[in-house]
Amino acid sequence: MELSMPPPQIYVEKTLAIIKPDIVDKEEEIQDIILRSGFTIVQRRKLHLSPEHCSNFYVEQYGKMFFPNLTAYMSSGPLVAMILARYNAISYWKELLGPSNSLVAKETHPDSLRAIYGTDELRNALHGSNDFAAAEREIRFMFPAVIVEPIPVGQAAKDYLNLYVTPTLLKGLTELCKQKPADPFIWLADWLLKNNPNKPKLCHHPVAEESY
Repeated sequence: MELSMPPPQIYVEKTLAIIKPDIVDKEEEIQDIILRSGFTIVQRRKLHLSPEHCSNFYVEQYGKMFFPNLTAYMSSGPLVAMILARYNAISYWKELLGPSNSLVAKETHPDSLRAIYGTDELRNALHGSNDFAAAEREIRFMFPAVIVEPIPVGQAAKDYLNLYVTPTLLKGLTELCKQKPADPFIWLADWLLKNNPNKPKLCHHPVAEESY
């Protein structure tokens, strides 16, 4: 009798989550909710942003009436920034958060995180990236050393292989046929290491805690 193994889960998307200054003391229970919701916490930082840094982070909100209060709120104390990963991470995290106005969230989505932890329209407890472009920018802002790359699937994966992998592999196999080494596997592995035009871009950094 064959045992059926569950297919491996591939985290194809990342998003930025922020636990805002007024609920940092709830970090442990919020992280527990995040993990139980199927996310992996790729990286975490605890930091205190200056008003200038907050202005740069929320640059798209510049000029709006609430902007000064927003930057004052976000710079009022330490916050926790996290890179979250899972399938459809951006939309799923937004769904967990609920409406951006916590007062609305309490009425329409009482089980959402902003309904539970938020206070009002400004102090809504948590942040989530709005879309992939925002996630990429915000992750780079909070974690400058991180490279944000979605893992390609389907046709995108085929296109990636045809564009970046197949040409190099064909060159290696052609050279392998010419050289006829005693151990072709070892020879090809060494050749690919020396001639790989696509150096690995992902670095795994330990979870760090920083205060500024």
